[in-house]
Amino acid sequence: MSPPRILLCGDVLGRLNQLFKRVQSVNKSAGPFDALFCVGQFFPDSAEQLEEFTGYIEGVGGRSQIPLPTYFIGDYGVAAPKVLSTASRNSANLGFKMDGFKICDNLFWLRGSGKFTLHGLSVVYLSGRQSSSGQHFGTYSQDDVDALRALAEEPGVVDLFLTNEWPRGVTNRASASDIPAGFLDTTGSDSSVSELVAEIKPRYHFAGAKGVFYAREPYSNVDAVHVTRFFGLAMVGNKDKQKFIHAISPTPASTMSAAEISMKPPNTTLSPYTLVVDKTALKEDTKRSTTTVSDSQYWRYDVSHKRHKSGSGEGNKLCFKFIYSGSCPRGEKCNFQHDMDAREQYLGGVCLDFLIKGKCERGPDCNFKHNLQNEGESHSRRRRGSENDSGNRSKECWFCLSSPNVESHLIISIGEFYYCALPKGPLVQDHVLVIPIEHAPCTLSLTQQSNSELVKFQNSLKLYYKNRGKEAVLFEWISKRSSHANIQVVPVPSTKAAAVKDICNLAAEKLGFKFVVMKFNNSSDGREWLRMQFDRNYSFFYVELTEGTILSHSVEENENFPAQFGREVLAGLLNMPERADWRKCALSKDEETKMAEEFKKQFEELDPNQ
Repeated sequence: MSPPRILLCGDVLGRLNQLFKRVQSVNKSAGPFDALFCVGQFFPDSAEQLEEFTGYIEGVGGRSQIPLPTYFIGDYGVAAPKVLSTASRNSANLGFKMDGFKICDNLFWLRGSGKFTLHGLSVVYLSGRQSSSGQHFGTYSQDDVDALRALAEEPGVVDLFLTNEWPRGVTNRASASDIPAGFLDTTGSDSSVSELVAEIKPRYHFAGAKGVFYAREPYSNVDAVHVTRFFGLAMVGNKDKQKFIHAISPTPASTMSAAEISMKPPNTTLSPYTLVVDKTALKEDTKRSTTTVSDSQYWRYDVSHKRHKSGSGEGNKLCFKFIYSGSCPRGEKCNFQHDMDAREQYLGGVCLDFLIKGKCERGPDCNFKHNLQNEGESHSRRRRGSENDSGNRSKECWFCLSSPNVESHLIISIGEFYYCALPKGPLVQDHVLVIPIEHAPCTLSLTQQSNSELVKFQNSLKLYYKNRGKEAVLFEWISKRSSHANIQVVPVPSTKAAAVKDICNLAAEKLGFKFVVMKFNNSSDGREWLRMQFDRNYSFFYVELTEGTILSHSVEENENFPAQFGREVLAGLLNMPERADWRKCALSKDEETKMAEEFKKQFEELDPNQ
């Protein structure tokens, strides 16, 4: 199958006659082309051009036809509010639509920011321009930027990135002879776009707004094997006859081999954006230079986190970035709630509109759920999804053994009430999850009989680690609306195990709370105490140490408690902060299978189910 053929053009400024005359000419000589993307201002500059423009939008007399699917992000100019308001009210355009709002036949508005696939190509865009005016159309918001940062964390390579304004600093390290005459980096350039393109790492980046054509040499990306090619496109019908339309025919990255995608042309430069990043990284390296158990190990917690309260500023609204990806680079500066409960609901298939706005305009046409999981349901069910009302959830849950989504190759032992499995993206070798077979939101709500089996699992794992010079650290995060519980068991070198308690307390202090600390002679007594501490009306976190010490914390309403607290603290202790995010530790299925088989073989003698 031949690669798709794509046309791209700069600021249209409402000159659709001239644009489509050129498109038809190019289509005839080098086509057919599959789509046209327009960057920069799409709408007219003056009312005099409106008749020509509306002839296409309204299809007056059928005389003005758009010849191929056309997408634009420059949602500003004369008549933009009127046209776009009408499109927004169209029932076909309600809800989260990332692949374009239909304006008329073959014309689509890419609103806000988003990512979609077109003819196999992964397309990411940022609509509008940077502005503090808060206009409804023609500007992008911080939420739009945060959404792209979330999308940047998804696996896979982005083929096309579309912005109106150029990324500031794009000419850094570029050949001076290729830079347009009279070029000013401060005009029509945007530092937010620079930050985004450095994170997204697209294969192609197209922008308008400067009124000149510029094809930069390819540049390499940090932590990626492929290069990025930047093109700035001129205005349609410009007097200097600079190039305003460009054609490409890229093979989708998703179908390319590793050798193909990693090819670098001889004129490839270093990234133009690392000049700023390098200075930031130098400061970070200085902060992290010590290897002792000190604040420097907990760079994740080196700021005092705010606790959002409902009704204060935007604190009662949810952060799209956090819900989508599980993290937010704005940290304490984010004005929106980092609600792990809402993220778990999203992962369980609940509609984003419903979560963030409380309603979804698409209604029954929406493909996602409009009710919260586990709401009003009993916490005590029979195991293995034997009840009919848990069947649907079991099919969707990652941890239910009856689910088609369960990663069965990671399972190492199955009991009557619990099973043991390796996690996706383990923090360290032999990192293990102990998971209830019943679809239950926390292990503390299960029966005493199942608790006895859990303690056997824990004791076997502790002995397994001890034989290898390590100690077990166990922790569980219980969100108010957790779907399926799991206990994380992480082996820590015996030489560092004694420091875990102090490190957890230090991290808690930086977050503004104190752990309740108790010590018990055995795990059974400790878990009985945890049952009494746990209130299902609140989220709850606890960590159990080998010598019988338990640290617990009942999370206040709207308290900004990191869902990955346990993993992040241990990553700091083990001097591997880069492994705090499990997604950065992901392995191939073959690697996971091999690791699970090796663990099963070594654990066999201690496995309580053998």
